[in-house]
Amino acid sequence: MTLGPVMLDIAGTELAEDDIKRLTHPLTGGVILFTRNYVNHRQLTELTRQIHALRSPHLLIAVDHEGGRVQRFQQDFTQLPAMRELGRLWDKQPARARHLAKQVGYVLAAELNACGVDFSFTPVLDIDHGHSSVIGDRAFHSNPHVVSDLALQLMQGLRQGGMLAVGKHFPGHGYIRTDTHLEKAIDHRCYSDIETNDLIPFQHMIDSGIAGIMPAHVIYADIDSNPAGFSKIWLQKILRTALQFDGCIFSDDLNMRGAGMHLDSMLARAQAALTAGCDMILVCNNPLGADEVLGGLRWEMSAASLARLARLHSKNQAGSLTKLRERGDYVQAVREISVVGCESGELPLQ
Repeated sequence: MTLGPVMLDIAGTELAEDDIKRLTHPLTGGVILFTRNYVNHRQLTELTRQIHALRSPHLLIAVDHEGGRVQRFQQDFTQLPAMRELGRLWDKQPARARHLAKQVGYVLAAELNACGVDFSFTPVLDIDHGHSSVIGDRAFHSNPHVVSDLALQLMQGLRQGGMLAVGKHFPGHGYIRTDTHLEKAIDHRCYSDIETNDLIPFQHMIDSGIAGIMPAHVIYADIDSNPAGFSKIWLQKILRTALQFDGCIFSDDLNMRGAGMHLDSMLARAQAALTAGCDMILVCNNPLGADEVLGGLRWEMSAASLARLARLHSKNQAGSLTKLRERGDYVQAVREISVVGCESGELPLQ
């Protein structure tokens, strides 16, 4: 059974019958995990093993695990700094910041990899324009070239840990105050303003081979009336053609309030996002909506989409988390990133 275009969540820390039914549906291609799905690294490893055993090729398992306030798994995992701390360090010691960004990426990927997670939706490529509460310290910096520099190093660290990178939120979520989880968001800037600022990290990471990109649920009114994740202009004309991106496009969660508020059903949102150019769509925290999509969506995966998804299966290099902790390079990386906050001028991580 090939992978389908839908990524779903699950209810708890182990698979329930309803989960198994949804995950074995031909339209399903992946699972995204949340904090509610985690107890400790042994439970997580068993859960991912069970999910992978359901299908061949196995379902992709993803998580939002960036560092700072967006880190789904805490106990047994290294506490990762917010990306802004790396940006602050870059202002003082650019070479040191680059090195530590790579170390953060390595630890992030190696720990998730050892527990059976295929990839994280990271790095955040948004620019810190200074007034977005939902992005805020998740962004590396206010300078797009610094964002590009540090994101590239983090991506290289992810690759060292056996994991590819998925950047977000194209073409840039950092300018608006609105939280798209809760409400409709409109960015009124013209394309040239976005192109000469927010698009720079995306172009740099595309040129460097990033494997996946997630568009924002933001309407850029001067370009299209649809949010970027539902826009053929943004996904096909700009991302695919102008920026020459050939990796996987993931929608952000279609259950968010900012996602296609003009579309009155989850099925309509799913169809619109795929038609616009997404390879895989996320339907989270809405079991009825997930069932609606699985029951009604008509979509045939292209060979190109299947190849893009297949690349994202992780390369487990560490074995178990216990074995990973015996590796000198990992121990050194953990030691170094534990003082990122201190080196950038903030309090050290606890």
